[in-house]
Amino acid sequence: MSGATPVEPTGTTGPAATFTLEQFPEKLAVVRLGPGAEVPSWVESSSLFSVTATARETSLVCATRSVPRKTQQQGPFTAFAVQGPLDFALTGVLVALLTPLAEEGISVFTISTYDTDWVLVPVGDADRAAEAWRRRGHQVAPAVPVKPSRSSS
Repeated sequence: MSGATPVEPTGTTGPAATFTLEQFPEKLAVVRLGPGAEVPSWVESSSLFSVTATARETSLVCATRSVPRKTQQQGPFTAFAVQGPLDFALTGVLVALLTPLAEEGISVFTISTYDTDWVLVPVGDADRAAEAWRRRGHQVAPAVPVKPSRSSS
């Protein structure tokens, strides 16, 4: 999607804006590794994976099925991607999406990429989250997961 024209939200910007979200069927885990840990190859086995490394930890988001049992993890989660790409100047995206979930008592884990925002909710709360968004005018549609291709450059 890189280089694509940014998507404008339906309606206004800010907390009143409405968006289209894509719901991914794959169950995801959020994994904690120690600082400086090497990224294991099993991370790349899902349609969404993310690696965030800081001086204090290395966090991974990947398919639950790929994570070894004794690894420190939370989940499973369902991922919703905001249809994008989103313009960097756009404000209130996460406020518009997270407020209805907070009102329903649904916990979240968010990820932002260059093109869009992702909201992960516990699998058991996915239907409630989708319904909360629909009540606020957002659209939720099933996504077709595609494993990212990686090449060395």
